[in-house]
Amino acid sequence: MESDSRKAWSGEGELEGLMRERVRGTIEAIVEEELLAAVGAERSQRIGSVRAGYRHGRRPRTLTTSLGPTTIAMPRARIEGEDGRWHEWRSRIIPRYQRRTERVDEAILGVYLSGTNTRRLRGALSPLLRGAPLSKDAVSRLVGRLREDFMAWAKQDLGALKVCYLFLDGWYPRVRIGKKRVRVPVLVTLGVCADGRRVILDLRLAGAESGQAWLDAAQSLAARHLGAPVLAVIDGNPGLAAALKLQWPQLAIQRCTNHKLWNLLAKAPAHLREELAEDYRRMIYADSRAAVERARTAFARKWKLRCQAVSQSFEEAGDELFTFTAFPPSQWKALRTTNALERINEEFRRRTKTQASLPSEEAVLLLLFGLLRSGQVRLRRLVGWQGLTAIGQQPEAA
Repeated sequence: MESDSRKAWSGEGELEGLMRERVRGTIEAIVEEELLAAVGAERSQRIGSVRAGYRHGRRPRTLTTSLGPTTIAMPRARIEGEDGRWHEWRSRIIPRYQRRTERVDEAILGVYLSGTNTRRLRGALSPLLRGAPLSKDAVSRLVGRLREDFMAWAKQDLGALKVCYLFLDGWYPRVRIGKKRVRVPVLVTLGVCADGRRVILDLRLAGAESGQAWLDAAQSLAARHLGAPVLAVIDGNPGLAAALKLQWPQLAIQRCTNHKLWNLLAKAPAHLREELAEDYRRMIYADSRAAVERARTAFARKWKLRCQAVSQSFEEAGDELFTFTAFPPSQWKALRTTNALERINEEFRRRTKTQASLPSEEAVLLLLFGLLRSGQVRLRRLVGWQGLTAIGQQPEAA
């Protein structure tokens, strides 16, 4: 039995070894193709009609991939520039000094920003690193580059995106500040472009999810040349609605129907909640604008008699709970709620659920930005995006 288990373990190692060998061969082939395009001639080819350089040997280079460290033979060459001067060729696929693939770097950053120190990080990622060096300085450089990328992203021009819709919501992760663990608001703004793409436009920390904090976010978007959007989908935060209207007076507001349902259920006695939810969903998910209006009238009449608290909360939302009905029916599913943002928040919580709290406020933004940048959080196009052509062109930014 012991002999069989050793063989099984040995076979697993052999399999991984074969996989790493294939990875090595694939990387070398890709780099060779890149070099061929730069030099303009095959290896040992004496004459080339577009020759722009000459090879001069290889040097070993260790690159850590998701299968562990792999040593490749990195080719060398000298290339003639446009000015007639010769310089050493540099690969764009594997830049100078790169020792790990982007996927490995993202894994390192994710674990580190979740609150793990470098020593524990090496232990946690030992199956991935397989003895590859990882110093404290290397981790610091990775964090520094991520911070620089985030700062550049937060200032990039938005004028070319042609954003039609906005989804805005606050999220409250737990963070260590001093010796206390507290929840801090992260204000997230997602935009829907004219071609249906969903794009995160802004991430920022705030002292509180106040109207002024949201106004600062809206003013920042306008300063980055975001054109006036047509619609904003928000929760019931009155400060957020006021801030958006102050920045874009013509902006239509859609209150999240899920948030309002939760508010109504909280107002209702326990024995009425199932009936309330059924009536509410029948109204919100009616298949035409006229049907929604009929169900709205019936809902308001019924619950004014059944529960005054529910009636008052429903009337507070007003027409903003039904703004979605003015848009193409194919988009109603996407415009009723802030679910697009909730999915992003859920993915972030899944990645950090084992942490009691994150080590700093900055780590929250960097970790979320890292997940977005690496493609680990994928944003699909808006449901019914083809109908965006019927919305009309948004005004240009001032």
